[in-house]
Amino acid sequence: MTKHLGIVMDPIESINPKKDSTFAMMLAATRRDWQISVMTLGDLSLNKDRLQVNYQTIKVKDDPNDYYETVRVSTGDASDFDCILMRKDPPFNMDYIYATYLLEFAERLGIPVFNKPGSIRDCNEKLFALQFPQCVPEVIVSSNPDELKAFQAEYEDVILKPLDGMGGQSIFRIRPGDSNRNVIIETLTELGTQKIMAQRYLPDISAGDTRILLINGEPVPAGLARIPSAGETRGNLAAGGSGVPRPLTERDLWICSQVGPVLKAKGLAFVGIDVIGAYLTEINVTCPTCIRELDASEGFDIAGDYLDYLSSVLP
Repeated sequence: MTKHLGIVMDPIESINPKKDSTFAMMLAATRRDWQISVMTLGDLSLNKDRLQVNYQTIKVKDDPNDYYETVRVSTGDASDFDCILMRKDPPFNMDYIYATYLLEFAERLGIPVFNKPGSIRDCNEKLFALQFPQCVPEVIVSSNPDELKAFQAEYEDVILKPLDGMGGQSIFRIRPGDSNRNVIIETLTELGTQKIMAQRYLPDISAGDTRILLINGEPVPAGLARIPSAGETRGNLAAGGSGVPRPLTERDLWICSQVGPVLKAKGLAFVGIDVIGAYLTEINVTCPTCIRELDASEGFDIAGDYLDYLSSVLP
């Protein structure tokens, strides 16, 4: 039976279809003859208790030079859709948070939203990982410069990063004797008023920061190791890292077994976890990527598997 899929995302004209995981989901929906409509955060509004939506219904094809056409532009409400995907890229700012509140009004009507808006809001992508202390490296979260300096003095080689960053932005490595340590801490903490994360540096980053995708808590059989470019400590593709597929290790699978049941319980149906060596470092719940890279190299159909899962739970 055909479904009407609504997708909250960045403007459709702004994406890179060759790499965009949301676009992979659209192609999978097209293969199932589902109707696809897209909207931005600005297209969501609330009239009393009704989520109203301005959306464009589109057709897509796997052609980077001509990847979509608009069929029509409509104004309706959440009941127009059988399912809504929240696939807006960060920054995770107040507008993003307000959108999760609005999407909960769709859930009140019985319209499934994935990932679950309340869980997206509650599960900060860096702090959420700390709910699994058996999986993570030594880490501290603080806005206190003295605490952060003491952590760096204990572990010597550390990574500092903001709690709301994405794509490797504003990530700093500090080693013993670094004359920029104090100014980095002052800048990131906004003079001690903003909490940040400090993490022991993991030398295994040289072999890549591996993104592992999970569908309803179950891992895809291979991950994408994002290997830093020369002179870099960040493996993020957005920071110039290169993606190399690799099979999951026993440790990877063990980490997934620790995290997966919690993801499932929280309605986080499509998630990307990041693993460096033996350690979980982040749990990405907003708009995980790397579908297209893994599909191309491993012959997977990750988006198709995800839509199979959605089909199994939709009314």
